[in-house]
Amino acid sequence: MEEQVGQLWHRLITRAARDDFPQAAVALEDVRRPVGVLFRALGGDGGLRIQSTTATDYAARRGLLARIAGAGAQIELAWRDAQALCLPRQLAVFPEAGLNRELYLWLAALAAQDAAADLPWLARNQALTVAALERYPGLRPRYRRLVEAQLAQRPDSTRLAADEAAQEQALRDALQTPGCVAQLPHARRPPQPVHLWLHPFPPHAAAVTPPGDAQDGDQQGGGESHAGDDRRRSARRVAAPKRERGLLALRFEAMFGWAEHVNVDRGTEDNDDMEQARREAEDLDELSVAREQRRSASHIRFDLDLPAAAQDDLPLGPGIALPEWDYRKQALLKDYCRLQPLLAADAVPTELPARLAPTARRLRNQFQALAPARVWRRGQADGSELDLDAYLRFTTERHSGSRQTDPGLYRDLRVGDRDLACLLLADLSLSTDAWISNEQRIIDVIRDSLYLFAESLTGTGDRFAMYGFSSRRREHVRFHHIKGFDERYDGRIRGRIDVLKPGFYTRMGAAIRHANTLLATQDNKRRLLLILTDGKPNDLDHYEGRYGVEDTRHAIAEARRAGLQPFCVTIDQRAGDYLPYLFGSNGYIVIRKPADLPRRLPLLYVQLTH
Repeated sequence: MEEQVGQLWHRLITRAARDDFPQAAVALEDVRRPVGVLFRALGGDGGLRIQSTTATDYAARRGLLARIAGAGAQIELAWRDAQALCLPRQLAVFPEAGLNRELYLWLAALAAQDAAADLPWLARNQALTVAALERYPGLRPRYRRLVEAQLAQRPDSTRLAADEAAQEQALRDALQTPGCVAQLPHARRPPQPVHLWLHPFPPHAAAVTPPGDAQDGDQQGGGESHAGDDRRRSARRVAAPKRERGLLALRFEAMFGWAEHVNVDRGTEDNDDMEQARREAEDLDELSVAREQRRSASHIRFDLDLPAAAQDDLPLGPGIALPEWDYRKQALLKDYCRLQPLLAADAVPTELPARLAPTARRLRNQFQALAPARVWRRGQADGSELDLDAYLRFTTERHSGSRQTDPGLYRDLRVGDRDLACLLLADLSLSTDAWISNEQRIIDVIRDSLYLFAESLTGTGDRFAMYGFSSRRREHVRFHHIKGFDERYDGRIRGRIDVLKPGFYTRMGAAIRHANTLLATQDNKRRLLLILTDGKPNDLDHYEGRYGVEDTRHAIAEARRAGLQPFCVTIDQRAGDYLPYLFGSNGYIVIRKPADLPRRLPLLYVQLTH
């Protein structure tokens, strides 16, 4: 009974203390695409991803009900750093959903502007506002509506203490006439949050694995996360507890969950309930990250480590040194990565799976119509038949006194012009082990796509090759040989497709550079580089985030300079945040239903090569 009364009281006091409008709430996921388009269209850095922020402490004055309910101590505000544009996961600031949606777009426009980083919060946000309104006058009506709605919700300065009233009046003036206030008056408490501006003190997340600091044994292999929660977490690095002291200290209220870090030796155990761990992490204001200096066998899973040499695929050569682009130094680091070509050791010739046979037969019939027809080439120096028209012209000109050094008196029946080569590069990272239905994983869909792609292109006679890739840091980029340009598609190739399995991470830049080299050796007029992936570039080290995106973009630019045509096919539903920056607006396609990929990939090839 007491618990029920407590829950009822909590709901009542929380509802009474709310100062937002949940009925008019707009989620970031609902406006992610237009926000990203507007941010980049107005000059924002295309390499920044759009992600949701997390609540941070804010010490502004709260009302009595808010203090009783424990509400309002934290708030979600927008900010921008070198990695991402962070926006609130949900906006319910105004009583109209349209205004909340406009607030998202305004924050994107504001973050797209440039202002001196060393300016104080008030001056910097005014400078950003002035820049946005001057460069894009069409934003002024929207800004005025937002300012009017924001001022209507701000506290009445006549009811505040003198110092807080002066501060509040300065903020009102700065909102109404950006640029007119040079300095924020001092007060004992910070002002109420300004939702139209960027965060005054944005948190900076500590890197869990700083560059050059990772060791082989202290990370577990895996693919990119698909947890669906991309909020930026505040973190701090702490020293690992010393195990030699023998002190046993337990906080019993936190035995089955995460808690604020206490630097004592505490027993650890494996916990596979990642969803529970994520919910527990949401309750922490700050995550404490420590690095263990010695390995713990209980934390290492065999299938995430590199396989033993006897169980691994066959290496083709000693490995290939490749460069990598460091956007922070604006330099191409020579011989920074090592790519290892591999050939499946346990592949045996096999037939096409029976379930794919009807689809493959239909696609082959369709693709045979694309095969170039045989046409007569006239005016040839040598050929299968005499060209009568050319012979008559030659005879007439000779009798009139004209002489031709190369009369071209023959014609020949030859295949028409369809001069192209395609290299398909498939992402085989560990994330492809995820299930998309009760029957299929992503890797199963990729295998089926490769089968049908090869079956279809066999009908056209086009030259094509297929490779797969994954990585485990820069020293081990795995490049799986499936089919070379000079190999015939047969049971051996199907056997290599059949044994493909999820690997490690997605160091995409190195794989694309080597694919560029292979494709550039072909002397065809058109050369298509088709990249099949399920996520963004990532790896165990600093390749995560902006670094990996910039290196991949540089590798794609190298492909275009070499005369290649790169194109990306992805099933990542958030690809719109980064693929336009990598491939351009017309250089990629998102397959909304992953199960449709095998059927749509060959048809997409037709559109690209038409």
